[in-house]
Amino acid sequence: MVNSDKNELYIKGKEMSDDRTDRWQMAAQAIVNAGMAPYEIGDTLIGILQEIMDNKQADFVKIFSEKPSLNLDQIKEKCGWEEDTILKMLDSLMHGGVVVGTTSKSTGIMVYRLLGPVPGLFEYTNLRGETDDKHKRLARLFEKLADERRQMAQENYDTFSEASKAMPPLVRIVPIEEEIGETVDKIMPTEEVSGIIDKFDDVTLAHCYCRHAKDLLDKSCQVTDERLNCILLGKSARFAADYKFGKAVTREEAKQVLAKAADEGLVHKAFHIHLSTDLDEEAICNCCKCCCGPFQSYHKGMSPYHCYSSYLAEVNIDTCTACEECVELCPVDAIEMVDMAAFVKIDGCIGCGVCVHQCAEESIQLLRTESRNVYLPLKRVNA
Repeated sequence: MVNSDKNELYIKGKEMSDDRTDRWQMAAQAIVNAGMAPYEIGDTLIGILQEIMDNKQADFVKIFSEKPSLNLDQIKEKCGWEEDTILKMLDSLMHGGVVVGTTSKSTGIMVYRLLGPVPGLFEYTNLRGETDDKHKRLARLFEKLADERRQMAQENYDTFSEASKAMPPLVRIVPIEEEIGETVDKIMPTEEVSGIIDKFDDVTLAHCYCRHAKDLLDKSCQVTDERLNCILLGKSARFAADYKFGKAVTREEAKQVLAKAADEGLVHKAFHIHLSTDLDEEAICNCCKCCCGPFQSYHKGMSPYHCYSSYLAEVNIDTCTACEECVELCPVDAIEMVDMAAFVKIDGCIGCGVCVHQCAEESIQLLRTESRNVYLPLKRVNA
């Protein structure tokens, strides 16, 4: 049975194991409700929570069940604890990457937000690049959780596909900067990845959580050996630096990371606060097809691929040598060979510029479009 509400889309009725108590079920429900993607509340998710929280922390996070973001006064009202006790609990949960605390730009009040499973807990358990047995267990559990979600999506394909359409794009694709050609229209600073970096005083560099998780599973990246290429910005950068999830760096150092990522064929993705492009960016990832969570989720039939983009690749068939390099590199398989030349599927192109940057014959260019919603439907895949 599937509940089609976007935050409570999970399969019910599975037999519980002996150690699965109401405490962990309720904590898991609060965390699923806090997230953007549907996950089954079962032994795998509860196993993840038991690795990163103790019993008292699990009891505490239930106060976020109805609202995933609360200020201190709201927390006091819900739990009735003394302020010092609450702050110690919040500090422990922030150190563990279960709760994120940042100051509201509009009110100046500290707001504490419970994280969902993915994105959320997965990222913060991997940002530090820890390699102990606990984090290896977590990597295996998160991989199993992804497999369960794929199975859930495929078994409930029609319902899942329809529910997914209501979810906003997760990221905005930022093209490789040196491949943005001159246009009549003025290029917006936020369309240039260096322009995004220049907006922020606080920049933090952390481990790529996707590649680190693959390393823990002995499935290392096929594209790059670099791991410190996840860039956090603004409030998220300050939080990550304060709680040792990453290291504060200069703008120039961040730009060097981005330049290397472009040369290695990685895709720049900007994550915006509350997934709204009207609000500031909070992170830039540099992604590959073999490790990136959203790319992998799309190719494995776990979820659609949904993003914003303002560019589109176009091939000059007169100079294309049919080397097929761009076909191999495209992270969403939007390029195919037609009559011995590369052909870009307009509806599938995310405008990342990787094919342009890597084309030895300079036969591909990026064309600027209006900001558009690129939606690649959930794939049907074999088990």
